[in-house]
Amino acid sequence: MSLFSVNKQLPSRSRSFVALLSFLVPILLWCSVSYLPFIWHPQTKITEPGSVSYFRSDMLIDNNIFDSESLKAEESGKALPQGIPANPVYLPAPHEVVRAFYTAFTTEPKRRSEKWLHESLWSSIQVIFWGFLISSLVGIPLGILAGTYDFFSRLFEPFIEFFRYLPAPAFGALAVAILGIYQSPKIAIIFIGTFFQQVLIVANTTRKLDPALLEAGQTLGANNRSMLFKIVIPGILPDLYKDTRILLGWAWTYLIVAELIGTSSGITWFITQQARYKNFDNVFAAIMMIGILGLTIDLILAWFGRRLFRWQKTQ
Repeated sequence: MSLFSVNKQLPSRSRSFVALLSFLVPILLWCSVSYLPFIWHPQTKITEPGSVSYFRSDMLIDNNIFDSESLKAEESGKALPQGIPANPVYLPAPHEVVRAFYTAFTTEPKRRSEKWLHESLWSSIQVIFWGFLISSLVGIPLGILAGTYDFFSRLFEPFIEFFRYLPAPAFGALAVAILGIYQSPKIAIIFIGTFFQQVLIVANTTRKLDPALLEAGQTLGANNRSMLFKIVIPGILPDLYKDTRILLGWAWTYLIVAELIGTSSGITWFITQQARYKNFDNVFAAIMMIGILGLTIDLILAWFGRRLFRWQKTQ
């Protein structure tokens, strides 16, 4: 079977291998840039300062400056500086980030006012949970109504279509003024960032329901209430579940912006502080933790989806 057959699934073993490649290729590129000096090492890490007064051990210097100072020292007959190829401080090697995954949880914050990484993660999870929950409790019913009845479609969608183009961060100052400086404005930004898209996506999913199901219900004498609760909602549940998973990922993308509003907290504050101390291995680790956490939640939801909707071919 060709790997590029149109609208055909790969064999199970091939699918697993290609899925592995999607992670393996970026990691290999990262390793190449980090460990192979001839690919990209624009700086030199000083091991011996030699006669250069401002060089210090473990100092990172641009290659052209290092070469220039080495040439000056050689021409003057002084001790030559020594160094090894290195990348900038903002691009740590994979092993440094892996080590940071452990040390970030075990290293005590430098200040008492700062939180441990697990505390920051828990704060961020709560913001995502409440923001997306409130959005779903309001947005999903409105989306179903707009997708089912033209009256609600005309009533809701024109304004929502306008509002969805307004950037959620623009409401940060207003959210703080109304809701205070703690978690509430952050939750509000997650809500604003997902709610309006959610209504439109759910409405579009509702409209894709097989018309034959609606015609059968009308033929059997179902009224509007029965059509909604016994045909429309059960009929769209599998696709609605998939939409919710996708929109949850959308909510995660607003997390960094949301946590910059009001008091500093959550994983964003941790990343900001570590960048300030130039601990970029911790910055990379924290960013990857967000991705790992989001992917893990999505895989768990997908697992539940396959069991809730067993008649679906894929979930």
